[in-house]
Amino acid sequence: MNRLKDKVAIVTGSTSGIGIGIARLYAAEGAKVVICGRREEKGQAVVDRIKSEGGEAYYHFMDITVPESIEQLFADTVEKYGKIDILVNNAANVALKDGRVDELTLDMWDGIFQSDMRGTFYSTKCVIPYMQKNENGGSIINIGSMASCSGDLGSTAYACAKAGVDKLTEYTALQYGKQNIRCNCVRPGLIVTPENEAYVPQALKDIFLNNIMVNRYGCPEDIGHMCVYLGSDESSYVTGQIVNVDGGLNSHVPTVAQFKELNSRTW
Repeated sequence: MNRLKDKVAIVTGSTSGIGIGIARLYAAEGAKVVICGRREEKGQAVVDRIKSEGGEAYYHFMDITVPESIEQLFADTVEKYGKIDILVNNAANVALKDGRVDELTLDMWDGIFQSDMRGTFYSTKCVIPYMQKNENGGSIINIGSMASCSGDLGSTAYACAKAGVDKLTEYTALQYGKQNIRCNCVRPGLIVTPENEAYVPQALKDIFLNNIMVNRYGCPEDIGHMCVYLGSDESSYVTGQIVNVDGGLNSHVPTVAQFKELNSRTW
């Protein structure tokens, strides 16, 4: 359990959900983990849990919409640990019902882009100078979304912001790869977390399960395991990749679920 031994990792938005799953697995693999977000009480609870499991972590306040807050996070982390090896850009405003094009206001659009696209960009920009000082560079892992894969009936701004994260991943990988700074993106499918389980309607769960190619929903640890690999030296030849961790949701044509219900392979 030492795949990330001696590495320093920042996981933004790690006071809940997927972020907690990533942070706990990072700590279990030997990383020093910085838990960050706006909710100090929840963040400290994550730190306490990691420490009780034998890992090392500490909490740092961060507001992904405030540039100075992002800058301070990186500066303080380097002051405390001396370096930054891994950045997981997980913090985002998951606005799954932000609306159609004609329903969105500019304030709604700007608000989602500020946290989901602007925040990811600025965190990446800020961490690069620190990683450039590392002998072995570093690994930046962006948490994207299956919403960016194709069109849908809503979530327009969220999907567009996450599509921007996909492209930012590729550009970052290209521009800094020769300096041993890798950048990859993980796109989760339906991830059921302790925070959202009670709010996800059963009808929605059923739709997803009928389209997922395995027999369960995703959990935070599914994303965490992929992030462990991408943060470790095992993936030193992997960069610029956008990886779907969605149970096969996006691996088939849209009509598969309906044909399954008919017990038919084709028309």
